[in-house]
Amino acid sequence: MPDISVRHSYFYKNKYLKKYQPLLLSVLSGLLLFLAWPVTNITVTVFIAFIPLMMIEQMQFSRLKFFGLIYLAMFTWNVTTTWWIWNSTMIGALLAIVVNSVLMSIPWMGFRYMNKRFNKLVGYTSLIIFWLSFEYIHLHDWGLSWPWLTLGNIFASRTNWIQWYEFTGTSGGSLWILLVNVLLFNITITTPEKLKAQWWKLIVAVAALILPFVISIFISSSKPQISNLKSQTSNIVVVQPNIDPYEKLETGTFEMQLQKLIRLSESAIDSNTTLLVWPETALYSPNGFDEAGLKQNFFLNPLFDFLRRHPKVNLFTGIESYRVFNQKVSIYAKAIDGTTNFYEVYNGSILLDSSGAYAFYHKSMLVPGVETLPKFLLFLGPIFEKFGGTAGGYARQEERTPLKTRNGYIIAPAICYESIYGEYMSKFFANGANMLAVITNDGWWGNTPGHKQHELYAKLRAIESRKWVLRSANTGISCFIDPNGNAMQEQPWWTEAAIKMNVPVDDRKTFYVKHGDVISKIALLFAAALLLLALYVKIIKKKK
Repeated sequence: MPDISVRHSYFYKNKYLKKYQPLLLSVLSGLLLFLAWPVTNITVTVFIAFIPLMMIEQMQFSRLKFFGLIYLAMFTWNVTTTWWIWNSTMIGALLAIVVNSVLMSIPWMGFRYMNKRFNKLVGYTSLIIFWLSFEYIHLHDWGLSWPWLTLGNIFASRTNWIQWYEFTGTSGGSLWILLVNVLLFNITITTPEKLKAQWWKLIVAVAALILPFVISIFISSSKPQISNLKSQTSNIVVVQPNIDPYEKLETGTFEMQLQKLIRLSESAIDSNTTLLVWPETALYSPNGFDEAGLKQNFFLNPLFDFLRRHPKVNLFTGIESYRVFNQKVSIYAKAIDGTTNFYEVYNGSILLDSSGAYAFYHKSMLVPGVETLPKFLLFLGPIFEKFGGTAGGYARQEERTPLKTRNGYIIAPAICYESIYGEYMSKFFANGANMLAVITNDGWWGNTPGHKQHELYAKLRAIESRKWVLRSANTGISCFIDPNGNAMQEQPWWTEAAIKMNVPVDDRKTFYVKHGDVISKIALLFAAALLLLALYVKIIKKKK
């Protein structure tokens, strides 16, 4: 393959640019990814964002220098897109940005290795395969999971482009981006004379770029109308209380915050309201709430008085809670000093009505550096806790069990960060959930792109499952999202609100819900085959 740093290029005519060409290409790649990302939304730049990095690979740098240039691109992308994490936790931001940039560089190192030892087809196929495999592993809870920048998430603000996510999930979007980048790069390194003879390359690249748009349009025109689906006569109310998350932590403020939640709920519910949704940790006390004794808790008396006034209403709300056990029931259980008992603490959610709490869910996908640490970093626990993180204080729920209300709604619960995990959430729908309720507190990040990106990602879950999404965010953006990914009644940042809507129940199961992330699983098999091939060739060469 020719060296694309051709001596007639502008870079070589300008000695200064020639010297810094690799650095400029690296930063350019990171900036193109940033420009494409929600909420900057110059989405088309993602289809050329990796071309500068493939140009760098052609320059025959040492392994260390190549890694440094790739890392710079990934770091630029991470910093410009997720800098807002710093507003919540300094150590969490460092972990997300610095470590994630390293992890994103690994597929590129694998690509470099394969491209030097095999032909062009194997080399560039390996880039696609290794990146998809990395994203799939990153979407599973291995202690440092931070899939905010999964490539397929980029189309969250362009849902009319990706209606086919009901078959592929976000891995389909990642594959689309990678494939177009590789095909367009192949055209850039083909001379005009050769391109005339190999005109099919241009046809293939254009087809790869345009065909997904056509498929999305076809799906949009052929899918059932939402109004024709089985509908509920009852309505759902979603509350956005706009409580400062730092005030929430102060002792003595719970009563005032609970009264605000009740007041906003009363302003919207009517005789047809059967489900009410409050945000993450809406029920919060510095000492937590004992799940076995909620009705006996004096501070919750106003809540149960409210529910008795509205006996048809089921409340789905976030809560920080705990349970006490007479034995160590899990690795998360901690001993109670001076007793033989143990306890677990949860960032959880509950379903309540006037009779009390009748269903619980405990957050499982915990935020690295903020809510959990991998075992090999537990020795850093005291440092993380000093800067607002935790060494693993919350217990997790392993089962994907939907929460059944007493009025026909079956909720797939997502507490904050969990809503960015597509295949994880799909298991709730496979188990019978007919809607998704995202409860979150995005106020830690301030009025930054973070809370906007988080809301947009919920649209992807709606398309993947073809289910309605209810989103209750403490400080915004609360809304309803239909199965096509269209947000309704969006409430702006830092605003008190209570919104109401009749939400149809949809029992369909999409291909993605039934079969999960097929593309990534195939990529993992191919990645294993490529690594075995590389190992086999290395052994054969040693024998020779």
